[in-house]
Amino acid sequence: MTDDVKDAPNRVDGVLKVTGKAKYIAEWKFPNLAYGYLILSTIAKGKIRSIDTSEAEKQAGVIKILTHLNTQKFPKADTDKSHRPLHNDQILFSGQAVGVAVAETFEQARYAASLVKVEYEVETPNTDIRKLLDKAIPSRPRPDRGKPEEAFQNSEVKIEAEYSIPIEHHNAMELHASVANWEGNKLVIYDKTQGVNGVRGFLAGIFGIPATDINVLAPFVGGGFGASLRPSPNTYLTPLAAREVKRAVKIVYSRRQVFTAHGYRPYSIQRIKMSAEKNGKLTAILHETFNNSSSNEDYTEGMTGVTRSVYACPNVKTESKFVRTDMQTPLAMRAPGAVSGMFALESALDELSYKLKIDPLELRLINYAEVDPESGKPFSSKELKKCYAEAAKRFGWSKRKPEPRSMQEGNWLVGYGMATGTWGAGQAQASARITLKSDGTALIESSVTDIGPGTYTAISIIASKNLGLPIEKVKVVLGDSNLPAGPTEGGSTATASVGTAVQEGSQVVLKKIFDLAKFGDYKFEDIKVESGKFVAKDGKSISFVEILQKNNLDKFGEVYTATPNNGERSKYAIASHGAQFVEVKVDEELGIIRVTRVVELTAAGKIVSPKTAHSQELGGVVWGIGMALTEETQVDHRYGRIMNPNFAGYYVPVNADVLQVDTGFVEEIDTVINPLGVKGLGELGMVGVPAAIANAVYHATGKRMRNLPITPDKILS
Repeated sequence: MTDDVKDAPNRVDGVLKVTGKAKYIAEWKFPNLAYGYLILSTIAKGKIRSIDTSEAEKQAGVIKILTHLNTQKFPKADTDKSHRPLHNDQILFSGQAVGVAVAETFEQARYAASLVKVEYEVETPNTDIRKLLDKAIPSRPRPDRGKPEEAFQNSEVKIEAEYSIPIEHHNAMELHASVANWEGNKLVIYDKTQGVNGVRGFLAGIFGIPATDINVLAPFVGGGFGASLRPSPNTYLTPLAAREVKRAVKIVYSRRQVFTAHGYRPYSIQRIKMSAEKNGKLTAILHETFNNSSSNEDYTEGMTGVTRSVYACPNVKTESKFVRTDMQTPLAMRAPGAVSGMFALESALDELSYKLKIDPLELRLINYAEVDPESGKPFSSKELKKCYAEAAKRFGWSKRKPEPRSMQEGNWLVGYGMATGTWGAGQAQASARITLKSDGTALIESSVTDIGPGTYTAISIIASKNLGLPIEKVKVVLGDSNLPAGPTEGGSTATASVGTAVQEGSQVVLKKIFDLAKFGDYKFEDIKVESGKFVAKDGKSISFVEILQKNNLDKFGEVYTATPNNGERSKYAIASHGAQFVEVKVDEELGIIRVTRVVELTAAGKIVSPKTAHSQELGGVVWGIGMALTEETQVDHRYGRIMNPNFAGYYVPVNADVLQVDTGFVEEIDTVINPLGVKGLGELGMVGVPAAIANAVYHATGKRMRNLPITPDKILS
């Protein structure tokens, strides 16, 4: 463990989580609580012909069986193409919610749901993207850079390849759930969400009530990863059921139901042409992508953005297309677009390196982008070269023998692979209330959720530093729509956004409370803040507690809103960067692949909370291992049905799959991105990992794996 981690503050919510005192959504209750259980469609396309609920309604404890036939319908704008359960008799995908059984207990509701008989008019579903490519619809057109087709044809060295990634599901530890209660026309709902304000607006629009009459709470979220960026069916069905039965209602998904409760990483096909001069200088990249969408919404994964921005190439052509299928709409899944696009791009670059007989790291340095290749703007900060150098040194890349199948330990073929990672560095408008209290503590409040990355801790550290208080004297309250508005937590923007509001707002509160102090002739600008006191250069001091007591105040606070300086930011290209180096060992006789070592160095601005930041990078590596080697949602295209909606058939990495992982940071001084100087890093930790693993497998075996996941059968074949 490095010193930056050992000396850093622990998670402020760590004890609550490991002792079970942190309450997740399904643990909340209201008086007189009833339980709902979803009834799911068994076909992927068609109409409901009839629903027989008579047997279910006879069962003990059953309160009501809700279907599209007996629930209130709410107006829906023509422009709203999203699926709304129980809205009509249409079936758009297998596993669609077609009813809710509401009963006194969870067990009674589940049993009643199993007795509901649904008959359908069945249509043949189309879920196989490969059979529908001729119907692909172009999206997000981007002008060509240079003359890519001509440059490719005239180049000395070139490769063409196709890569594919299957559907993948988020599978966070916490299942999706909602607990809703109406108090007259006012609604209180606990919901697994990454953005309480988004849910509040969604429900206000549906039920036609003021947003101020809805309170959405998500104090602790057990993993989001994009699955909770938009409201799930339970978000709507739970308050709907509560309204129908005039009681509080809780709906919690089963693991199987989660596979159709929300979106997923779509199936993608990527075709890349890449060419270079013999010295390694890229001359052209042509990148065409396809991903599946649903029949009712147009979703494009956006895999080509990295192609246009990572390497200095004068001629680039990108095309993004989507294919309508009879499945639910995909959704952002950790590092959406970037990790998929980089799998193809970094694999293709690795293929080119062998054809050129140039070291893969050297090839990346030859094509290093000193400025943004797309806009020509300078980067606000970019320490990717330092990431390459330090990670390569830690890993021992210089010991790599360049020929495939040239390194072996007993029965194990050994392979080294590497890749580049990149992610954005966003900041959204955010508000926070900063309050100093007469007991010597501070209270920080914002509606932003903490979905697990350590937002409570990062905000506590920022408040502690800026208010001059020990971290144990700072309390942070998040995940409540009645608090000052924070952004949806996604895309690694929460710390930059809310953290900036806390940093700047702290100075506003300190200045105002200093003015109340009447502290001699001292000026605020000349005062230090430490240990809950204003301290002058001559050593004289006055505490916040004294000031509040003198002014007969129990507390003093202010709501502060921070807005990104888009004018300054627009002059620069802004991104986080990283380098991943991977060692694999492959037993060809058994088809076993082990990721034995990973070294990852990240440049993501200032690292506010080293412990949680390292945890995020480690988590990203684990995600990358899963994407590369195990994860695949399998669909039986005859029925449009997901066949492995469980942990018995959908394999996520476990402890035995994750061996030595070394993560670290190259800190950057960036005064442009935000006053804190922080960038996004949660997604960045996985962006290059699947490609690095695939590249390492090629180095070990001489077999190029272009279709994920790399399972034993592919090694054996």
